[in-house]
Amino acid sequence: MSVLRSRPVVRWLVPATAAVAVIGGGAAIGTFAAEAEPSLPPRTAAQLLVDLQTSRLEGLSGTVVQRADLGLPPLVGLVPGNELTTLLTGTHTLRVWYSGPDQQRVALMDTLGEQDIIRNGRDLWTWQSRSNTATHRTLGGDAGAWKPAPEPAASLPATPQQAADLALGAIDPSTEVSVGRSATVAGQDAYELVLQPRDGDSLVHQLRIAIDAKQHVPLRFEVLAKGSDRPAFEVAFTQVDYRRPDADQFRFNPPPGVTVNEEKAERPTGKPGHVEPSGDPQVRAVGDGWTTVLIGRLDGADVGRKPATKPATPPAGSAPDMDMSKLLGGLPTVSGDWGSGRLLTSKLFSVLLTDDGRVLAGAVTPERLYQAARG
Repeated sequence: MSVLRSRPVVRWLVPATAAVAVIGGGAAIGTFAAEAEPSLPPRTAAQLLVDLQTSRLEGLSGTVVQRADLGLPPLVGLVPGNELTTLLTGTHTLRVWYSGPDQQRVALMDTLGEQDIIRNGRDLWTWQSRSNTATHRTLGGDAGAWKPAPEPAASLPATPQQAADLALGAIDPSTEVSVGRSATVAGQDAYELVLQPRDGDSLVHQLRIAIDAKQHVPLRFEVLAKGSDRPAFEVAFTQVDYRRPDADQFRFNPPPGVTVNEEKAERPTGKPGHVEPSGDPQVRAVGDGWTTVLIGRLDGADVGRKPATKPATPPAGSAPDMDMSKLLGGLPTVSGDWGSGRLLTSKLFSVLLTDDGRVLAGAVTPERLYQAARG
């Protein structure tokens, strides 16, 4: 298990805000169906942490359901297409297969089709059924740490294991760690590890990780916002099998008519095991722990001005054109001794877009963003 060491909650909440700014709605969700609480031998939080970090899993397959209800403002319809509008809302079903560090597969199933990522040794395949296109990369010798996550959900953890890896990196003096109630998840008895921020400016109330009592594998991950007893985000196995999957699951067989693109794998940069809050050198972090605020700048004109004339032909692979004036006009205006701008709020994070072109985001209250904007 790879335990990340830097601001994981902000890392997976905040990068999504670029997409969140153009997303709206979000169906109401509830927790996964509760089962009778099993009777398990007592274990301390420290023991559960050791269980997570020392677990050795040879194989696994199962079905994972991811649900999000972030309480986003009604900005839906301002962006052409619906890929982004489903990124952080509603329910998504995934199938996962794991057979060691060099054989992994994740398939995202939705109403628009299937999207797969398959790792088999040094071969990495991605495939989208909607366009019947595939991409192949040959990974380098240091690719052992690669973990699959379907492209449309790349800003959110795809499995409870990925979410737990991120959450464990948040454990520092700013985090209270405790043991919750035992549970039954996907037919398996599980302990519950609870992480809670000590800083009152964090919008996160708790992270809850259900850990298989025998296999020590995360089976469910929940994020609760302040003032709510229902998860704003949750990802959980609904069915799990600990047998090693058949090797055929990791062989990509191109369907008829598929277009295959060959790409070169990018070599990772930076020190092994070290993760920065953002890969963009123009983004800086203010504060630490649960109340970290990321500060960057918008491309192009200032928020308070009309956007510059867009090019006749957008760059290849760019996002669909959108009317920024309508988008920003749908957000409330705020001002203070830090300046003025627009504010996007949700259950788990806030984003401030200032009229001088800055973007401040974090899993914090708007007041913490204003404080950072003053600096």
